Amino acid sequence: MARKSLFTGETLPLIRRLWRDWMRPHAKTLLTVLVFVALVAGSTGLYPVLIKAAFDAFDTKDVAAIYLGPLFVIAVTSVKGFSLLALTVLTNKVVTRIEADMQTKLYGHLIEADLAQVGRESPAALTQRFTTDFVFIKEALTRLSTVFLREVTTVLALVGAMIWIDPMMALVAGLTVPFFVYPVEKIGRKLRRVAASTQEQTGQMAGLITESLAGSRFAKTYRLEGYLKAKAAKTFDEIRRLRMKGANARGRLDPLLEVGGGVAVAAVLVLIGQRILSQNSTVGDFTGFVSALLIAAQPIRALGNLHAILQEAAAALHRTFTIMDEAPKIQDKPDAKPLVLKGGEVRFSDLSFSYHGGATAIDHIDLVAEAGRTTALVGRSGSGKSTLLSLVPRLYDVNGGAILIDGQDIRDVTLASLRQAIAVVSQDVVLFDDTIRANIAFGRPGASEAEIVKAAEAAAAHDFIMKQPMGYDTIVGTGGGRLSGGERQRISLARAFLKNAPILLLDEATSALDSESERLVQDAIAKLMKGRTTLVIAHRLSTVRDADRIVVMEAGRIVEMGPHEALIAKGGTYARLHRLQLSEDIEMSLAVS
Repeated sequence: MARKSLFTGETLPLIRRLWRDWMRPHAKTLLTVLVFVALVAGSTGLYPVLIKAAFDAFDTKDVAAIYLGPLFVIAVTSVKGFSLLALTVLTNKVVTRIEADMQTKLYGHLIEADLAQVGRESPAALTQRFTTDFVFIKEALTRLSTVFLREVTTVLALVGAMIWIDPMMALVAGLTVPFFVYPVEKIGRKLRRVAASTQEQTGQMAGLITESLAGSRFAKTYRLEGYLKAKAAKTFDEIRRLRMKGANARGRLDPLLEVGGGVAVAAVLVLIGQRILSQNSTVGDFTGFVSALLIAAQPIRALGNLHAILQEAAAALHRTFTIMDEAPKIQDKPDAKPLVLKGGEVRFSDLSFSYHGGATAIDHIDLVAEAGRTTALVGRSGSGKSTLLSLVPRLYDVNGGAILIDGQDIRDVTLASLRQAIAVVSQDVVLFDDTIRANIAFGRPGASEAEIVKAAEAAAAHDFIMKQPMGYDTIVGTGGGRLSGGERQRISLARAFLKNAPILLLDEATSALDSESERLVQDAIAKLMKGRTTLVIAHRLSTVRDADRIVVMEAGRIVEMGPHEALIAKGGTYARLHRLQLSEDIEMSLAVS
């Protein structure tokens, strides 16, 4: 009972869903596939009948049948050959379309998913879902559309031929089948477990390779090559072990099915020998029946292997559907309304937040970022500054309290209108492998060429863009790798200028730049901040001394608040941070000189 519930309770629901959601839209093409499947199966089922007729004709010396027989053989094999070609073409058309549709749906879901959901796995492991997992899924789709339908129909046609030739021998051959069903099912269950483990290990391997290659400079500096090679070797060996385990399990199927076929043929030989000796069967019956039995061995073996392939695909389908079924928690309420902007005031009211229910990152914060003014957030790493900024566009939802923009709880307004009102510039610039023009235009899709150029000029980016090989049509490369850090940051600023949002979030936008680039970016940021509600995080306190309000954070709490001069005079945490940074700057300048 446990074996039955495992198969019907896990694999078959996945296959039913695969049919309902992805195969049924192609029902007309699949119906045509069925027609060609029937032609293939029917023509195969005629083979033993033709063989029986030929031997009976030789035995009775029927001249007309002897001469007509080859013509029937050519006709039957031609029908089967052309049907197989049409079956292959149509199946590939459907399978590749379904694969692309599933990959598109999975990618769309990941793009729409919460950051918390996407962050559970490395980007490399998620990328592996689109490759390794879909190899199994595509193979299963192909086999279901061709092997399963074709071979089941072929076996039924051959069984029909056997029954027509000799019902008693067909019954004897059929009695051997149940003895091989359990071992095939047991091997299939093992393959599913191994496949699931293999797919998980392959994802970890992809993450390890990506991580280690990206950190190769650090690895060489700290002489970690040995550690990384040992870790990789252990992962590769585990994948090898799992694949060998799966290959050995699959390898048991062919011998098992081969022995099963041999037992069936042996039983038939015993029976038919007695029937021929008693003159109840002819040599034509013998040759036709044994031919049908031997021809049926191949599709039966294919069906046995299909079960193993379906078990491997079931593990991949389960992983894929699990991601697709996880609905984003951050989404519009049913009664959400567009954000109505009056000035852009951002109010944090008794705000609390923790990542994944862990340690508190934001601890009962009350803060008002006044409309049109600049509020700077300073503090040590891990004090909660970046987390606070991430909560404004609802990249995460708060655990307690509320964030209000012009008096409206951001959870009560539509995500589209909320995020349209916010521009973000951070130290980690995101550029896609597209043209400079396209990367700026992401700020406001549909913007005119003149508007894009104007935004680039405001961000001090136009001059260096025009020096590029193809100007605004220059491809920036993966992650903007063909540009310098300062150039990437200025394109990011141009994007923010183009968006022209009333609320601006700046997260250490100049921390990784050289002095010349920092000056250009700072000038552009100063222009961008005018008239906007700005929340800015800065590593260098000198860049925020002119902020309307400076908020000092520690361990997710606000410990001080006020303008620069007042905080210096107070002699508290901010003054201490300022002194430390000032002394570091002096030491650095002395070292350089």
